[in-house]
Amino acid sequence: MKYLTPAAMAAITGGELNCPADKMNTEITGITSDSRKVAPGNLFVPFKGASFDAHDFIPGVMEKGALITLTEREDTSADYPFIRVASSLKALQKITAYYLKEMDVPVVSITGSVGKTSTKEMVASVLAQKYKTLKTLGNFNNELGLPLTIARLTDEDEVAVLEMGISHFGDMTELGEIAAPDISVITNIGTCHLENLIDRDGVFKAKTEIFDFLKPGGRVVLNGDDDKLCAVDTVNGMKPVFFGLDSRCDFWADEVRSLGIKGMTCTIHTPEEAFGVTVPIPGLHSVSNALCACAVGHLLGVSPEEMKRGIEEVETLAGRFRLIDHKGMTIVDDCYNANPMSMKASLGVLHETEGRTVAILGDMGELGTNEEALHREVGTYAVSHRPNLLLTVGPLARQIAEAAAEGCGAAVETGADAGESLVDGADSKDRIIAFPDNAALLKVLPKLVAAGDTILVKASHFMNFTEIVNALASL
Repeated sequence: MKYLTPAAMAAITGGELNCPADKMNTEITGITSDSRKVAPGNLFVPFKGASFDAHDFIPGVMEKGALITLTEREDTSADYPFIRVASSLKALQKITAYYLKEMDVPVVSITGSVGKTSTKEMVASVLAQKYKTLKTLGNFNNELGLPLTIARLTDEDEVAVLEMGISHFGDMTELGEIAAPDISVITNIGTCHLENLIDRDGVFKAKTEIFDFLKPGGRVVLNGDDDKLCAVDTVNGMKPVFFGLDSRCDFWADEVRSLGIKGMTCTIHTPEEAFGVTVPIPGLHSVSNALCACAVGHLLGVSPEEMKRGIEEVETLAGRFRLIDHKGMTIVDDCYNANPMSMKASLGVLHETEGRTVAILGDMGELGTNEEALHREVGTYAVSHRPNLLLTVGPLARQIAEAAAEGCGAAVETGADAGESLVDGADSKDRIIAFPDNAALLKVLPKLVAAGDTILVKASHFMNFTEIVNALASL
C-alpha cells in the first residue's frame, strides 16, 4: 500500500515504533484485523472483543509473515515489529484517512435513514461503467467498517463509494474526518435510531454533520422528495443537487410504471436530456436510487448511456430485497434490517404482486420510547396494503398485527394456539397470526405457504430472520 510504511504509520498515529531499520521504509501489502486472513507484508490490527483479545494472536500472525502489528499492550519483551498505540481503532482510522487523502481519488459518501446500501450499489454500478470503482462491501459502514473499506483501495481504483451508518450524534463527525468526501449523498431522513437521536430533526442534524467535512468545492446530492432535505438551500456556499419524482428536482422521473416484483420502468430527466430505463428492483424507492445514481454520475462525467447501463445491470444483495425462486414460491429476502419507512415500502411492493401474498414481519429495533406506536403505524399501513396472510414474530411486531386487525375488523390469532387449526398452504388465507419467536413460526411454516406464493421476510437484523429465509428455501 503506497505511502504506508512502519515509519510513516508511527508518525501518523503518534505511536511508539519498534521496528528493525531495514523494515522501517517497507510499504505494507495490506491491512487486516482478521488473524485468519493475514498475508505476508500485512499490517495486523488487533481488537478486543467481548470474549477474545486479538492481541493473543499476534505471535501467530507474525509467523504468517505480517510486516508489523499495532498493539495496545505494554509488552517490553516483544521481539516482533510493532507500533504501540492507545487505541487500535483510532490508529486504524488515522492511517486510512491519511492513505485515502494521499491516494487522491474522488470520494462519494452515502448516508441516510433508509436505503443506504441499495443506493450505494446503484451509484457504484453507474460509476463502474466509466471508472474502476471501490465500494463498501455489504454494510461495512461504521467506525471500523469504513477504514477497513478504505484499506482495500488500490492504485487501480479511480473512485470510492463509501457507505456511512450512524446511530449517535457525533458519529458522522468521526466518519467525515476519515472520508472527507468530494460528493455527499443523503437518501432520506426517517425514523431510525430514535433512542439516541430523539426525532427526525435529530436524525437530520446528525446526518448533516457530514457537510462540515466536504472537500473544498465538494457537492451535496439530496433527495428532493424528503421534506427535511428539500429545505436545504446551500451547503458551504454551493447549491445542492436534488433528485426525486418532483419535476422541480435537477434529476427527476416520470412515466413510472411497476413491473410488480420484477422492477420498475420510468423516464429519467437530467438537466440535458431524458432517457427510458428499466430498474430491475421493485418499488418507487428503486427509482429514487436510480435518480440519485444519475446525479452522482453526472457530477463525475458519466454519460446518459452509461447511466442507463449501470442502472439496468445493478444487482441486489442478500437481505436487501433479494428474490429467491424456489418450488414455485418467490421468497423476498429483505431481512437485513427494518424500520417503519422501509417496512411500509416493502409492503407496498408486495401489494402490487399478482397471486397470493404472505408477509412475515418481525420486530424493528432502535426506535426509542415510541417503538410500540411506530410498530402500530406499520400495522395501520398494512390495512390498505394487506397481504393475504400476515404473520408477525416477536413482542413488538405483535403491535403490527394488532393494529392491522383493528383496521380491517379481523382477529389476531396467537401462533401457538393457531397451530392446530392451520391447514396446508393456499387454504390459509386472510389471517393475521402473531408468533412469539422464530421457533414457534418455524414449527408450522410448511403449513402456511405453498407454490405460487410471494413471501416477504422482513425484520431488524437482531431477529435473525435469515433462518426463516433459509427454512423457506429448504422446503
